[in-house]
Amino acid sequence: MGTASRSAFDTETLRRGVEGQSAAPLLSLYADDAELRVIDHNAQPSSPRVLRGRDEIGALLEDVYSRDMSHKLEECIIQGDRAAFSESCLYADGVRVLAESMITLRDGKIVEQTMIQAWDE
Repeated sequence: MGTASRSAFDTETLRRGVEGQSAAPLLSLYADDAELRVIDHNAQPSSPRVLRGRDEIGALLEDVYSRDMSHKLEECIIQGDRAAFSESCLYADGVRVLAESMITLRDGKIVEQTMIQAWDE
């Protein structure tokens, strides 16, 4: 894996993507061959939901950003070709979601992401 510099991928780029009103800005941060593993109540750690490539990841993001909810990047730490970030979301009806992600970068793009999420029930 190559290393990414802060100028190629930084917290402001991620913030604009996460907190935007559409999936496109966030999807632009992913490499064509990216892989996203989602772990939550429905996809347990031994059998996570795995999305491969920008098309599959894009479909998930389109679904998420079509919902009546807001997104906020809470924290982000970048060190070399690795990053970790926290995202909070709020549905219009008051349901909250919290997601924690670990990512690997290549040439300033996300190539691997593991996201653990939980929501109010």
